[in-house]
Amino acid sequence: MSQAQIQAPAAPPARTNALAAVMRYSTLGALIALLLFNVLFTRHFLAMQTLDVNLTQVATIVIVGVGMTLVIATGGIDLSVGSLMAISGAIAPIIFLNKVVHIGEVHVAVAVAMIVAILLAGAFGWFNGWLITRFRIQPIIATLVLFVAGRGIAQEMTNGSLQPFKLDTFQWIGLGRVFAIPDVYRGVPIQVIIMLVMVAAAAWMLKRSLFGRQILAIGGNERAARLAGVPVAPVKRWVYCISGLCAGLAGLVVIAINSSSDANQVGLGMELDAIAAVAVGGTLLSGGRATIGGTLIGALIIQLVRYTMLANGVPDDVAKLAKAALIVAAVWLQGQGRA
Repeated sequence: MSQAQIQAPAAPPARTNALAAVMRYSTLGALIALLLFNVLFTRHFLAMQTLDVNLTQVATIVIVGVGMTLVIATGGIDLSVGSLMAISGAIAPIIFLNKVVHIGEVHVAVAVAMIVAILLAGAFGWFNGWLITRFRIQPIIATLVLFVAGRGIAQEMTNGSLQPFKLDTFQWIGLGRVFAIPDVYRGVPIQVIIMLVMVAAAAWMLKRSLFGRQILAIGGNERAARLAGVPVAPVKRWVYCISGLCAGLAGLVVIAINSSSDANQVGLGMELDAIAAVAVGGTLLSGGRATIGGTLIGALIIQLVRYTMLANGVPDDVAKLAKAALIVAAVWLQGQGRA
């Protein structure tokens, strides 16, 4: 099927366009306002260490958020991403620490561990898509299966035990840096580079590729997309698979930073952070419209709200309330745009 065969949906009313524009620019405006507030009132905000802290903490949210954006663009949801991070983070050390099969060369062991971990998470993501398309289960229910069972699988893999390690060959994905300036700047964290590459690639795919058009067509009107010849079931399965792959990669980054794998903690609550970043960033939760760049901005806003409050002595519980208020505001604006 050519790209021309998938027709863009009819132009929305002017009021919807206006509200969409308000939401898009208000999100960017909120980010700028947060930055200005911190520059003026938060001590040491312009220090390189502060930049590093915020970028490294937001990177995994954005990596998972990229896959979540594609899922939500189809009109779905993925509650299993945190558990898939735990599974990925559990299986990788088992392999590169030679607990199952002895692999003599450390670089080979690390490469195998990373590939297997990411692909396993992707396979579980595909399983989510298969449940949704084969049995027509609602996405929130289908992904709830692995939300519950996935962390149990990770705990069984590790017998519920912490897996500590110190392996520079693997930990570069979380601790490595590039473009360092001696005595001035330690360099850009590798996970930030990974985040930016994924954002750029996903944004291009969503806007320029046939697959991206199919995703938006399904989210806009699944029945019409099917009648137009869009392979709805395969596209949905691939989207959930991509979400799983993103979660698997994020799980590796987290355990690399922590120098340990804890199946009880890796990815805990990540599904909520990712959904919040997508919603605040302007992607319609009902599907049909998505913005990867918006997800990046949404994640930065959520991180900066949390950092601003903690840096100024506000308890973490209040920061969570502020994050909830952001989500409510984003969803309300979306509802106004559809009215």
